[in-house]
Amino acid sequence: MTSQTHQARKSAGSPSTVAIGFVSGILSGVSRAGLVPETLLEHAEIATHLLHDRTARIPVARYAALYRLINERLDDEGFALFSRPLHRGSFEFLCRAAISATTLEEALERIARFLHVVLDDLDVEVEKSGRAAVIVISEEQALPVGPAGRVFAYEWLLRMIHGLAAWLVAHPLPLDEVSFPYPPPLHAADYELVFAPRYTFDAPRLEARFPAGWLALPVRRDEAALRVFLADAPASITTLYRRDRALALRVREHLRAALPEQPALPAIARRLFLSPRTLHRRLEDEGTSFRAIKDSLRRDLAIDWLTKTARPLSRIGADLGFADAAAFYRAFTGWTGSGPREYRKRFGRTATT
Repeated sequence: MTSQTHQARKSAGSPSTVAIGFVSGILSGVSRAGLVPETLLEHAEIATHLLHDRTARIPVARYAALYRLINERLDDEGFALFSRPLHRGSFEFLCRAAISATTLEEALERIARFLHVVLDDLDVEVEKSGRAAVIVISEEQALPVGPAGRVFAYEWLLRMIHGLAAWLVAHPLPLDEVSFPYPPPLHAADYELVFAPRYTFDAPRLEARFPAGWLALPVRRDEAALRVFLADAPASITTLYRRDRALALRVREHLRAALPEQPALPAIARRLFLSPRTLHRRLEDEGTSFRAIKDSLRRDLAIDWLTKTARPLSRIGADLGFADAAAFYRAFTGWTGSGPREYRKRFGRTATT
């Protein structure tokens, strides 16, 4: 089983942009259902040529639009990834099966039983292993899609289960570690913000671990809350980036406001009325780090300015707080796999440096 080491310089994801690998995954089954991927992309305002660039990213709003569009056009909340469709309304009945549970453990058991009824291809179980609880997803039969579709099927199902569980107990449930039953996809660097700070690949089955003590958390939602929730679900909880990142987003906002200055963690902690140790720990609880937030902010701003403005490269680097052009080039190449000049040539306007 191969291991993925998390380092911020390896293009950790962010809540504002989505790696193109997730777009390829969500489109993997639509052709077999009679839809044209290019038409869906056009309606979602996503350039088709981006599918052929492994380093491309799109705004999360465009990804969410594509998500809803596919659900509507297919009448399949499973994106034609499985041997039989999950007709629209499946998610609502899943919620109704779980909302009357007393505890998170009972809710997860009901979720697993419901999915056993509607899914032939993947099976879900909840196990206990010492002090850890484990959401297990295993393959009962081969999925009717290619490798990208298989990867997305696992990604989507885990996000849905995890997101629904956190909503039911009205509490963040950051995962400790996830093992995935496939090789590292091209968008694996985003897994830190999507799933957990630690993850591995090429496992026999998917295993998502979290503290077993959380199984006793009470289910807190009622029918009134469910009606509000369903107005924007399931897309609201499965459009990739987790919602248990309130502090991470506040840190990002402070870092953005300080640019081109690069305040260190203690300075940001003071602005948030926290000790540095508390800030570090709470960011870990949210599955991220100060360095990852800083790098994802600078990367997303660099991409935005490169593709949407004629701002010179030297100014972009300076505005992002880099000491010199060489430092900006090294960082941007690490984030996207190509230099800033090359990236602008492919996706944005030409500017003089």
